Amino acid sequence: MAANRVQLQAGLSMLEFFDLYGTQEKCEEAVRRWRWPQGFVCPACAGVEYSEFRRARRLYFQCCACRHQCSLISGTIFESSKLALPKWFVAMHLITQSKNGVSALELKRHVGVSWPTAWLLKHKLLQVMFEREECRQLTGRVEIDDAYLGGEHHGGKPGRGSPNKTPFVAAVQTTESGAPVLLCLAPCPFTKVAIEAFAAKSLVAPATLVSDGLGCFTAVQGMGILHEPHVTGGGHASVQHPQFLAINTVLGNLKTAFAGTYHSFGYMKYAHRYLAQVQYLFNRRFDLSVILIRLLRAACTTLPRPMQALRAAEHSS
Repeated sequence: MAANRVQLQAGLSMLEFFDLYGTQEKCEEAVRRWRWPQGFVCPACAGVEYSEFRRARRLYFQCCACRHQCSLISGTIFESSKLALPKWFVAMHLITQSKNGVSALELKRHVGVSWPTAWLLKHKLLQVMFEREECRQLTGRVEIDDAYLGGEHHGGKPGRGSPNKTPFVAAVQTTESGAPVLLCLAPCPFTKVAIEAFAAKSLVAPATLVSDGLGCFTAVQGMGILHEPHVTGGGHASVQHPQFLAINTVLGNLKTAFAGTYHSFGYMKYAHRYLAQVQYLFNRRFDLSVILIRLLRAACTTLPRPMQALRAAEHSS
């Protein structure tokens, strides 16, 4: 069997990472470069003349025109954080280089922070990924399937009706030969109304939706999207069906990673973020050496997300 070049790529080694971002000064320079690629711009008046100073070791800028002051991290996902930037960078590196994800408990140990801090740190970065991927659209040949996060409680309602199960839709854009290209994951009930909304947001004509024949997927008809159902039944044969190799591989890897890394989490509240992490990493898997830079750039342009917003019971777009 030929070697998988994507899986065997070098990525960014830990030694290379510390050489690039091992000090506060190097991290500050990286944030400054990605937040203001053309140089400082005052968030209050758009002035470009400024002076800079430090207060409690934190870098600040003062606009020469309006005298507005802002810190290097204000207005970004890092805002109000008491963590030194190198700890944020270590967390971003671990998350972007790990195929199976990194739990908040692992971040706690690697970064050297408390568990609540690690949880907040992780969810802020997951929110960055979610917002970056929220407008992802697929076209061409698209394999789609229904799946669940969570399992049945002992003695509880079995099957799809279990309250501990969170339904989601997985869709993979492939080449004509079936090689996976891009991925979309979204918490979504399996109804025609919900699938129609998913298709309107995440699919772009011309597209051919390849499904297992579940009734809700017929909702794409009349939207300029062809529907190609393949009724597979259940059991091992359905998993090995040649029309669904890409989507079945993605779902198998996703469930294995979640079971091994997280064991469980608040599926109803946070599924959109954990699924967004899988989607974000999958869609940038072809060059692991720059995925940290891409996440950093996104973090520098994502608005602050305080704890209250991250712990909201439901996501609202």
